[in-house]
Amino acid sequence: MLARDPDTPPADALLVLRVARATPDTDEKAEEELCRRFAPRVRLYGLRHLGDEAAAADLMQQVMLMVLERLRAGALRDPECLASFVFGICTTVVRDQRRGHARRERLLKTYGEALTPLEAAQPDLDHSRLVRCLESLPERERTVVLLTFYDDMPAKVLARELDLTPANIRVIRHRGLEHLRACVMGEAR
Repeated sequence: MLARDPDTPPADALLVLRVARATPDTDEKAEEELCRRFAPRVRLYGLRHLGDEAAAADLMQQVMLMVLERLRAGALRDPECLASFVFGICTTVVRDQRRGHARRERLLKTYGEALTPLEAAQPDLDHSRLVRCLESLPERERTVVLLTFYDDMPAKVLARELDLTPANIRVIRHRGLEHLRACVMGEAR
């Protein structure tokens, strides 16, 4: 085994520094290298702990995004502990998924019989009427409603995109949905 020069940081530490300092002009390959090194290992971790190929692939994407975001923000105190950092995030995400699944199961067991089947709860919807009603909304309400439900954007992200406050987004969305409901139900507005 080769001895490491004490003045040269190990490969993981250099990679962390490259990701933290990366800009499109300086080091566009750092994040790619990080994913190349760790994504297959995270996927295997997911297979072992989740037992499902699709769940392991989802875990891999979620964890790698979280790792990149946190490294860009400088959240890793000791760059030499990159592997521990990555797998610590894996453990947390898997634990959270299991808790969420267990909670859903408990809720279904407790309240499942009281739930109305989705087919019975949904009235027949005239899609052309819905389109006409969406088009009749004021532009700002239509934009907020579509980005919220079509692009699945939370109020915080949408507020940043539209240069508004999250509270303002929620008010606009509420008004837009009220107008849309009234239009679809045939009520005067």
